[in-house]
Amino acid sequence: MRPTLRRTGIGVLFAGLAFLTVSAFTDKGNTPAADAAAATPSNEPSDRWLDGLTSKHKQFFDAAAPVGGIPLVHVMNYYDTYNKAYNVKDNDIDAVLTFYGMTTFYGLNDAMWSKYRLGEFLETKDAKGVAVTANPWRSNPQILGMSLPQASVEALQKRGATFILCNNALGIFSGMLAQARGLDAKAVYEDMKNNILPGVTLVPGMVVAIEQAHKAGLSYHRQ
Repeated sequence: MRPTLRRTGIGVLFAGLAFLTVSAFTDKGNTPAADAAAATPSNEPSDRWLDGLTSKHKQFFDAAAPVGGIPLVHVMNYYDTYNKAYNVKDNDIDAVLTFYGMTTFYGLNDAMWSKYRLGEFLETKDAKGVAVTANPWRSNPQILGMSLPQASVEALQKRGATFILCNNALGIFSGMLAQARGLDAKAVYEDMKNNILPGVTLVPGMVVAIEQAHKAGLSYHRQ
């Protein structure tokens, strides 16, 4: 029987939490955003995602679950509605979408989805019922039975959308995956941390990022 996320059990969750607790003591990501942008390597947790949120219209899309790709559609609609109904250009709009909880691995590249069989682990399947072997949100998501490349991570990034991935969640879920696959948790975490999608920022913790977004004046949209 293949191990999946639903069958890993509470013991595996605590294993991931234990790993996260150890890594938290070596985390440098809670420095001020201005310092982090200059001093933090791109694959280390930081607050630099906040620096570019200067548009008049800005919203935080809190997506802890994939819901068939609907969070991507919400971000796309945010831009499209301002464009068409209010004559606001993309340059005057900031949207931030989160990767944490059940969307954590959606912030990783295709190599990670193939190497660790993440489609099988998350029970994420294509239209033919086969577990996907590449990140289904990266370039051509299938949403509500339709192919919507215009709602992909890459397409939305070109319009100015920001994507952030929770380091806490990455530690927990990589630990759960490692346990299910019989792999070393730290090695899997480091591998995944080094294979985040281009342009996606690893943040120390989504629980803090939500508060930071509020302070930065972003409205809140729960997916």
